[in-house]
Amino acid sequence: MGEEQWGRWFQRAVRLPTEHLAVELAFPTALDTAVWGTETSMTAEAAPLRTAPVQHEENGKRIFSWSTSTPALHARYRLEWRFRARPEHDVIQGEFR
Repeated sequence: MGEEQWGRWFQRAVRLPTEHLAVELAFPTALDTAVWGTETSMTAEAAPLRTAPVQHEENGKRIFSWSTSTPALHARYRLEWRFRARPEHDVIQGEFR
């Protein structure tokens, strides 16, 4: 999909019993993307993912993969990213960082 649809995060909620959850994100290598994630549940605040996303490069893309087995019911998994190769526009301040 196009850059205007990337946003800065992807989130998946587990609403049904699930054996395996896997996510793969691919970005152009030139953006020098950094990816991290959090897990939240109905009873706990957001905490870093138990296992970090794994990355590799292929055909000019940096690909991040993350998976978990038997995720808890009602857990939410959120992956966020930042493009280090370009300044980010700070909407509140109206300045570039």
